[in-house]
Amino acid sequence: MNQPLASIHPEARIAPNVEIEAFVSISKDVEIGEGTWIGPNVTIMEGARIGRNCKIFPGAVISAIPQDLKFEGEYTTTQVGDNTTIRECVTINRATKSKDTTVVGDNCLLMAYAHVAHDCFIGNNVILGNVCTLAGEIVIDDFAILSGLVAVHQFVHIGAHVMISGGALVRKDVPPYVKAAREPLSYVGVNSIGLRRRNFTSEKINEIQDIYREIYLKGNNNSQAIENIESALDASPERDEILNFLKTSTRGIIKGANAEQ
Repeated sequence: MNQPLASIHPEARIAPNVEIEAFVSISKDVEIGEGTWIGPNVTIMEGARIGRNCKIFPGAVISAIPQDLKFEGEYTTTQVGDNTTIRECVTINRATKSKDTTVVGDNCLLMAYAHVAHDCFIGNNVILGNVCTLAGEIVIDDFAILSGLVAVHQFVHIGAHVMISGGALVRKDVPPYVKAAREPLSYVGVNSIGLRRRNFTSEKINEIQDIYREIYLKGNNNSQAIENIESALDASPERDEILNFLKTSTRGIIKGANAEQ
């Protein structure tokens, strides 16, 4: 860890086997777990909590204060889970008092120039493509993949196992297990390839497709779709996850590809 060309605050709490390259800046009130590699010219600011076996590439800035005019200097943090890779020039901002912490989960990949704003919550095994931009207070559930140049509106919720096409503007909530593409962003099918890669059975994928037929292909509004799904399809973790997503959506979900936007 002893890198003479790095600036490391004496109060930073760094595991003994962390590897720190030249020209790294680490502020006080920082924690870094064992096995993590911090590449050259990385800046890690106050409030950062970085897990084990992470890789942080040159130019990344972790836990800078939020780009939010309501921020008043309150004590907040940024949490990065274990085994997460943060590529070149990624920026992850500290939270505001709204959520107190910005979270990036375990086993995530944040590609070059991605930006995670204040109070976001990113689950485990999430991939953000190059130059993905997240506004404040966004929730992204496990195994979601956002392709390059995706921009997400504040307060949006993106469900688990979602695949969003490159260059998309995400203004509405994206329910779990789906593919989303086009402009305006629309439902274009179930993410069956991704689900098979994660060992979902054909029967389970068919069940998810049946649910989304009710939501997007039969002319139902959301209330009708929820009622039909609850009455016609047996309860399961996937069914209930989708129903709960619909019932709790605050921004409304994306429309179907052929619906009036």
